[in-house]
This record gives sequence, C-alpha cells and structure tokens, in this order.
Amino acid sequence: MSQLPPCPKCKSEFTYESDNMMVCPECFHEWDQAEIDAEMADTVLKVIDSNGNELQNGDSVIVIKDLPVKGAPKPVKAGTKVKNIRLTEGDHNIDCKIDGFGAMSLKSEFVRKA
Repeated sequence: MSQLPPCPKCKSEFTYESDNMMVCPECFHEWDQAEIDAEMADTVLKVIDSNGNELQNGDSVIVIKDLPVKGAPKPVKAGTKVKNIRLTEGDHNIDCKIDGFGAMSLKSEFVRKA
C-alpha cells in the first residue's frame, strides 16, 4: 500500500485520493499532488553572490575581502580566484578548494562571480 502525503494545510495524515486530487477529511482542503511535486522540483538551491548574481555549480568566484582562517597563519586575501565551486545548503553555502589552504567552505556574501 502506498503512503499518501499529509495535508499541506493542516498536516493531517488521513488524506485520500478523489479522481486526480488529494482531499483532507479534517479541513476539506483539496490539492493536486503533481503540482506540489512540480513546485518542489522548481525550488532548486539558489545562491546569490555579493553583487546579486546567481551562482551555479562549477562557477569561478573571486573573494572580495580578506577572510581569516582558523588555524592558518594568514587569511585568504581579497582578489583570490576560486575555481570550480560546489553549492551546498547551510550558512557556508560554497564548498571549494583554495590553493595554499585546501578544502574549505565560504559564505556567498564574501565572493563575487568571476
């Protein structure tokens, strides 16, 4: 038996199918699950740099200010070019490798698209 999704309005678990629509018997909310799934697919991770440009996986970025690194004697200097970034979720939303420092995570607010 397939598991039906809970109601997006009241979170009730007692939903059922009626034709192509999902129905909640508690709040009488009706919705099309295909539309909900399509909206979720459209909400791809969007990461914006300091100038408002959207970043993509594999882009190159330039650091815009000196960034101190814990355990390193020197900071990542402003103007350092970072190639082949990978976008992630969270506070530090860019994973990359920087020459002389190795793998690290950066905040998108401290870089601009190259």
